[in-house]
Formats: sequence, structure tokens, C-alpha cells
Amino acid sequence: MELRGKDTKDFVTCNRKMQKISPIKERILKFADTLDISKREFYKKTGISRGTLESSTGITEETLAKFIATFKELSLEWILTGEGPMLRSDLPAAHPATEPGAGIPLIPINAMAGVFTGEQSVLELECERYVVPAFKEAEFLITVKGSSMIPKYYSGDIVACKRMPLDTFFQWNKVYVLDTEQGPLIKRIKKSTTDDTLTIFSDNPDYDPFELPRTKIYHIALVVGVIRLE
Repeated sequence: MELRGKDTKDFVTCNRKMQKISPIKERILKFADTLDISKREFYKKTGISRGTLESSTGITEETLAKFIATFKELSLEWILTGEGPMLRSDLPAAHPATEPGAGIPLIPINAMAGVFTGEQSVLELECERYVVPAFKEAEFLITVKGSSMIPKYYSGDIVACKRMPLDTFFQWNKVYVLDTEQGPLIKRIKKSTTDDTLTIFSDNPDYDPFELPRTKIYHIALVVGVIRLE
């Protein structure tokens, strides 16, 4: 994505002549002004109609979801509150390791169980490895799939993980990678109504929380950070 070096008046100035729109819409239009594309191209790219975004009505979850799905480099905190930088530029970068055995292995999610058991074919032979100085505790990386953890993580983001014992003391509301009978899950963990279960939460409100018996969890890893490949 290219950003213009100077401000333009295609979006924001036009809307100052209109009825007052919501602060979130104003920030979306402000971001649109930085893009090196026309207003028409912007609306075509996002799938949002001009009337929807430039009206004085509030913004719906559907409209916001279309926007953040199109421009994943944007900071959701900035969109929602106006605080912090516009772009998610604070994410640490990952660089391919150049020396054998160096760096953190990027594990295919369908082979994740091998990481927990220490299977060497997974850890050393089948995986690309990346050097990420910011995550010294990380033992492996996996790629996020799907939309259940938006806005915390997007599909294609890479999370850095640290293995934990099965009897670990969970830090409530933290994000963990769970190896379960349903397959790998990247979810937020909260205290359940009983000691034998955990409440599994997604950050995306379209996904309902559910109870998961501890006996159905085979391995656990704490997510210690998120990175984006260059």
C-alpha cells in the first residue's frame, strides 16, 4: 500500500460541507485521503457504498468489518478511539534465518502437535525459521487462520508461542494456543463455572464462547506476541 506524501481534500473536505458524521467515519475518510487511489476505487475496493460512509448515520458492524478486512495494516485502536498511530507499524518484523538451526520455527498448524512432543522432523526438517529479536521466549510460530480473533489477530498474522505444562496456572483473559480433540485453537481463556472446564472466547463477537473440558486439551502454549512477515 502506498501513502501519499501530502494531504488531499477528496474525502474529508467534502464531508465538512455535509451533516456531521460519526468520528469513526471521519477517521475512515481521513485514512482514505492518504491512499494513492481515487474515491471511486476506494469504494470499489472496500465494497462499501459512498452513501453508507458519507451519511450522518452511525456505522454498522458490517461496514466496519468490511473496512478493517480490506486494510489490515490499520490500527483498530486508532479507528475506534482516534488514539495511537494510524497504522499498525509497531508490530515487530520477522526475517528468515540464514544459519541452520537459527531462529524460531514456523510450524504448519496441522503439524502443531509435533512441536509439543519435540518431534525433530517437525522442528528441524519441515519448517522455515525466522529471527525475531523481540520474542526471545518464543519456541515456535504459527499462522493465524480465520476471523475468530479479529480485531486482536487477523488471518495471515503470525503468533509467537511458548509451550506451557498441562497443569499450568492460566492467566485469565490471555490468548493461548490449545491442541484439542477439535484441532488447534487460538483463543482467549477465561475462568469457567467449574474447575474441570475452561471458557473459550473469541475476540470476534460473531463467535459465541463455549466451555471446553480440561481433559480434551492435549497441549498448551501461551501466545507471547504477534509478528508480520516482511
